[in-house]
Amino acid sequence: MLKSLHIGRYLSNPADLRVLIQFLHAIGFESVATSNDRSIVLSAPLGLLSLNSLPESVPADARERLQDVNRILVLEVTDPDSVFAIAEARKFKLLADSTSPATGERSFSVELPGEIILTIHGRPADSAPAVEGRLDATGLRFAIVVSRFNAFITERLLSGSMDGLRRAGAAQENIQVVRVPGAFEIPAAARTLAGTKKYDAIICIGCLLRGDTAHYDVIVNEVTRGIGQSAQETGVPHAFGVLTCDTLEQAIDRAGLKMGNKGFEAALAAIEMANLKKAVRSPRSASSKKPARKTGATAQSKAKTKKSAARPAKRKPVR
Repeated sequence: MLKSLHIGRYLSNPADLRVLIQFLHAIGFESVATSNDRSIVLSAPLGLLSLNSLPESVPADARERLQDVNRILVLEVTDPDSVFAIAEARKFKLLADSTSPATGERSFSVELPGEIILTIHGRPADSAPAVEGRLDATGLRFAIVVSRFNAFITERLLSGSMDGLRRAGAAQENIQVVRVPGAFEIPAAARTLAGTKKYDAIICIGCLLRGDTAHYDVIVNEVTRGIGQSAQETGVPHAFGVLTCDTLEQAIDRAGLKMGNKGFEAALAAIEMANLKKAVRSPRSASSKKPARKTGATAQSKAKTKKSAARPAKRKPVR
């Protein structure tokens, strides 16, 4: 008899509706139907009806709000920490937050626009075992190909990359820096360095800024293709640290300001991939090794038996 579960909410402010829709899209809801700019139907992978009692740890001021069932939405997610970060970035008011010591499940409640209370709960699924590269650069050798064009940005990326390698244990004498005129020359230099087989990974650093012509798109495509082709054909991991930005401000943000340092991130990627290559190529088990040579009395007795069997038996003289 039951066909679907549909929970409706009315918001008096269209701006609140837009903020709410953006948040729900960000955490995984899909639009099913949109009649106009004041109405939308969203769907989740699974719909459930949840009935709960509040724990004693919930503060009194939040308890009254949470008991208003007409205002509450309850969602189960696979990564509550990420949803919390999204809600926090939108500055939604936090009402409650707790983690179960037994199961590790996190549950928190925030107040959304339109006086809607959203309760999120869940815990990340256990990841399958996998082979991964360690972030340990001890004993590894690296080459960094850096473009001189837009040196104001690339030198900052280079400093971040060097910092990442040294922090992970790379020795200074195991880091070779090679400078090229521009980003277009990076793939050729990287291919030459990889062909020497002296380096465990190559880090490519450059900066391309969009201009008024199609030159930007041509160079971006060729640099990306060339670096990828060099890595595939030589088998040496290449880390992509070439910025492709629309404006100088975007490049500055990615060279050590609010977006981090992409040179540092490229160095960590190179370290991990270099170790992953070693891990994949190492023997997986001792069963593939040749059996150990037998020694001791047993081996000696077997050797004597084979020797005597091979020697023809002496005939007794005929009288």
